Amino acid sequence: MSLRRVVVTGIGALTPIGNNVNDYWNGLKNGVSGAAPITRFDAEKFRTQFACEVKDFNAEDHFERKDARKMDPFTQYALVVADEAIIDSKLNLETIDHDRAGVIWGSGIGGLYTFQEEMKAYTLNDNTPRFNPFFIPKMIADISAGYISIKYSFRGPNFVTVSACASATNAIIDAMNYIRLGHMDIAISGGSEAAVTEAGIGGFNAMKALSERNDSPQTASRPFDKDRDGFVLGEGAAALILEEYEHAKARGAKIYAELIGGGMSADAYHITAPHPEGLGATNVMRNTLRDANIKPEEVDYINVHGTSTPLGDVSETLAIKKIFGDHAYKLNISSTKSMTGHLLGAAGAIEAVACIKAVENNLVPPTINHFTDDENLDNKLNLTFNKAQERSVKVAMSNTFGFGGHNTSIIFRKLEE
Repeated sequence: MSLRRVVVTGIGALTPIGNNVNDYWNGLKNGVSGAAPITRFDAEKFRTQFACEVKDFNAEDHFERKDARKMDPFTQYALVVADEAIIDSKLNLETIDHDRAGVIWGSGIGGLYTFQEEMKAYTLNDNTPRFNPFFIPKMIADISAGYISIKYSFRGPNFVTVSACASATNAIIDAMNYIRLGHMDIAISGGSEAAVTEAGIGGFNAMKALSERNDSPQTASRPFDKDRDGFVLGEGAAALILEEYEHAKARGAKIYAELIGGGMSADAYHITAPHPEGLGATNVMRNTLRDANIKPEEVDYINVHGTSTPLGDVSETLAIKKIFGDHAYKLNISSTKSMTGHLLGAAGAIEAVACIKAVENNLVPPTINHFTDDENLDNKLNLTFNKAQERSVKVAMSNTFGFGGHNTSIIFRKLEE
């Protein structure tokens, strides 16, 4: 069957290096680190005492106080970026067919802060069961999509994908396919996460997944560097307005890029460690290129998962070399997690925006904090160290991989009429 084309007509972002798309992109191209000592709670007793927090965010700037109290931060973030993307898209909400507009969102954890605070209160009250009536609606991951659909009266497909750090990219792939297959014309898709909490930092510390570079937080996220020692936890959200091409064209919409393909795979190997030979990463990139119907040589830029972990960075570069062969050395590759930290289930959303802006501006954001080459990596690859690079970016790929062995990848292309 003939699949319908899908384009991006609006974007929104709330990140550790910028609270809107323009500020986020300026932070990326200028190599700004979002890492700093944690301000949300006293982290003195934790092995990791820093994170990439969203800065200067006040929920009451966006919501009535009574409404803000009914939402976990991850839902607040989702609504803020959805609103920015809707405004950016210039959709006429009075005239669109609301039955053919949907919301497909991603979050790896959902309302972790809410769950943590309710359990604290339960314990402090001598285990007396006096729970907030909004406890469950605030905590469940799907509530973010529910709130967005209610706000805009989008009555089409509505759900949240949960696949750890691959969640937002899974959501974008699902939204793309629902539009391709004719089930809807417009989708708000992306992801949000707000896990910079005692439970979040403590849990990842217990796994020994986080960097412990407390003496230098800004340089702690250092993908591909010899001395990387784990990822830096981030938070925030991003949203894309995905639209069927003819629908967007008919209303004269600005089109940022075309979303031409997406792929998924599983490592089927380990609950947290990547396959040592990058098998799942290899398969997902192969699947994505096949779905996009393009050759490896057509890709200009890969925004890699690149979390700054000793094993993950090596396995992903091995996979890139397997799929792209000699072309791997002509690509630009970068990990924007070096600046934003790792937003878990929202990572794929903010990195999709980074790819879209790279295509729009013919500029590849850098991998900052590179100090020492790692002899276990192929240092002939162009990992775009420390400084953004200008180049023609017609096609950009974004990889996101999650605990449990979930792998996802998507490809954006400059619009071809």
